Amino acid sequence: MAAVRLVLGLAWTGAAVPSVPLIGRTAWGDGRAGAIRGVTVGPIESALHADVGYGTVAGRAAMAEARAMGATWVAVTPFGRVWDLHGGGVDLTFEKPLAENTRAVATAIRDAHAEGLRVLVVPHLWVETGGWRALIDPKTSEGWADWTESYRRFVHHWAVVAEEQNAEMFSVGVELRSWVTTARAPSFVDVIRTVRERFRGLVTYSGNWDDVVNTVILGELDVIGVNAFFPLAEREGATLEQLLIGGERVARDLGELAAEWDKPVMLTEMGYTNRADPALRPWEWPDTMTNVRVDERAQALAYLALLAPLTDEPWCAGFFVWRTYADPDDVSQEAEWGFSPRGKLAELTLRDAFSTSWRGDGERPFGHALAAHRARTPGVLAWEASPLLSRIDASSR
Repeated sequence: MAAVRLVLGLAWTGAAVPSVPLIGRTAWGDGRAGAIRGVTVGPIESALHADVGYGTVAGRAAMAEARAMGATWVAVTPFGRVWDLHGGGVDLTFEKPLAENTRAVATAIRDAHAEGLRVLVVPHLWVETGGWRALIDPKTSEGWADWTESYRRFVHHWAVVAEEQNAEMFSVGVELRSWVTTARAPSFVDVIRTVRERFRGLVTYSGNWDDVVNTVILGELDVIGVNAFFPLAEREGATLEQLLIGGERVARDLGELAAEWDKPVMLTEMGYTNRADPALRPWEWPDTMTNVRVDERAQALAYLALLAPLTDEPWCAGFFVWRTYADPDDVSQEAEWGFSPRGKLAELTLRDAFSTSWRGDGERPFGHALAAHRARTPGVLAWEASPLLSRIDASSR
C-alpha cells in the first residue's frame, strides 16, 4: 500500500534520455526516466535583485538544494508579459531584457544538468493588468490569428533555448482554457507542431485541474500535464482520513483521464499553501490573503493526501511541487503562508515522496487496456500510524 511504501527509498538511475524525438503514447516509457520527483524553481520576480535568480550563484545553490532534497527534475519557468485579457500580444521582456533572460535561463538549465537533474522548461504568461491567463480572449477571428502568431513566437523562442541546452521536456502552454478547450484549439495544435520542429524532447501541456478533461489537444502530447490544485476537502477542519479520501478521488479521476487518452499523466504543478485548511480552496493566491493563520501541519498533510495515492498508479509519471525560488535565501517572493515547502513541515512529506518507490518507475501500461490497472486497495486508514505522520506531528509540537 502507498502508506507503507512512502517511507521506502529508491535510488535514481539517471538513465539518459534518448536524443531522438519521443512522440506518442509510448514516449514516456521509451525514455526510461522513471517517475518524476520534481521541484519548480521559480525566477526572482524583481529587477531590483540583480545578483540572484536564474544563472547566478544563488540560482546554482537552488539547484543544488533541490537535488539534496531528493529531486530528480526541476522545472524552469521563463515568463512573457501580456498587457490584459484581450490577448494583444506577448512581450518577451520580463524584469530584464530578453537577451539577459535568455542567457540566464540557458545557464539555469546547465546548472541543473550539472547537479544531475533533468529539466522541464515551462514558459508562463503574466497578465500585467491582472486576471487569469485562462480567460484570454481576443474576441475576433483576426484577433485570434494575431494572438496565435504572437504566442507562437514566444514559445518558439523558448523551445529553441530548451533544445540548445538539451532540456528533457517542454510545456507548450499553461492554463490556456479559452484556447485549448474551445473551437480555437486547432490553431494551438499548429503551435505544438511548430515546437516539435525545433525541440526533440518530450512535449507536454500544463492544463488546469478543473478543465483538463475538456482539453482537446491532449492527443498531441507525450505526457498529459495537470496543474493539480485540487480541493481535497469540502469543509473546514477536515481530518487526514477525509483528505486522503479526496486524494483517492483525484487519483481515480486522473486514472480515467490516462485511460481515455492512453497516455501517462503527471502533475506539472502541485502544492498547498502554509495555512489552515489549504486543501479547501488551494487555488487562492497567497498575495491576496490577509489575517492568515499559518499552519505548517495542514500544508504537510495536504501534500501527503494528494501524493500518497499516486505512488501506486502505473500511469502516474510523477510531479513537480510548486515552488521554491532561484535564491534559497530570498523570502521576499511570497508571504510566510505561501506555497514554498522549504524549511517547513511540508518538506518532510516532499522528501519522503522523493525517496519512495513509485509504480511509475517501472511498469508502462500504455498501448493496451489501462483499465485493468484500476483494481487496487486504498490504504487510507494506515496513514494514521505511518512513520511520516509521526515525524510531522513530532516536529509541529
